[in-house]
Amino acid sequence: MISTAVIMSALELGFVYALVALALFLSFRILNIADMTTDGTFTLGCAVSATMAVAGHPLLALPAAMLAGAAAGAVTAALQTKFRIPSILAGIITNTGLYTVNLAVMGFSSNVNMMKTDTLFTLVKPYLGVGYKLIPSLVITVICGVLLVLFLKTRLGLSIRATGDNPDMVRASSINTAFTVTVGLCLSNALTALSGAVLAQYQKTADINLGTGMVIIGLASLIIGETLLPRGKTGLKVLGAILGSILYRFIIAIALRLDLPSECLKLISAVIVALAIGLPAIQGSFKPATKGGNDGC
Repeated sequence: MISTAVIMSALELGFVYALVALALFLSFRILNIADMTTDGTFTLGCAVSATMAVAGHPLLALPAAMLAGAAAGAVTAALQTKFRIPSILAGIITNTGLYTVNLAVMGFSSNVNMMKTDTLFTLVKPYLGVGYKLIPSLVITVICGVLLVLFLKTRLGLSIRATGDNPDMVRASSINTAFTVTVGLCLSNALTALSGAVLAQYQKTADINLGTGMVIIGLASLIIGETLLPRGKTGLKVLGAILGSILYRFIIAIALRLDLPSECLKLISAVIVALAIGLPAIQGSFKPATKGGNDGC
């Protein structure tokens, strides 16, 4: 039996991690780029948020984390567009460098404790009561989702979408693909860093390893959402990413209720992604082979 506390926790974390799903929707689905910067950028958001919250600026920590994430995305984009490094390798290089950057942001400590620090959630607790964690997470994610949909309908947003669909055609139309890729990766990593910033204040701690496996978690949420809402306009796809993140957190909550070791959660995430991606092939293997016309002998 799942308690109310478990449901609330799944919803809260679902909305927080939905920002990563939105980020991967932009980079992976719109730009068609496998951005491996995600793990490091998520930790960067945690580090910046925790450090600024400890310094007494929990609200400013959120836009600061987004700016830091955008900077990380710009580095990955520069490696890809200026130095012609493949997108996966560019992300891995940036992610590797971010490990030291994240340590430096946290004062070369592997974690930052915020148990005695005011956070976004403690500031709104007197006004929101029991929903002091759920409502801010929901509002931030919904605002980001709406802004993302509106942005993708602008001229620049349409150019980014076209770059992911057919970069050669975009170049022929005199659109600077390096610029559109840079903007897309900056926005994507800003969303990822925002997710890390909110999570750090949510759990009142930041750790250097918090971003490990974040690509898998984001992809799992995104693919589950695409399974729930397989077709539709951009708004429905963004909604699907958010719903997928929430459902993923419920799956994890159920796994924990079944007394599965927490060490198995990464394996569960990998299995979910593999099953979701391979679902069409699995379904096709069970369909009976259609017979052709006359054998004609």
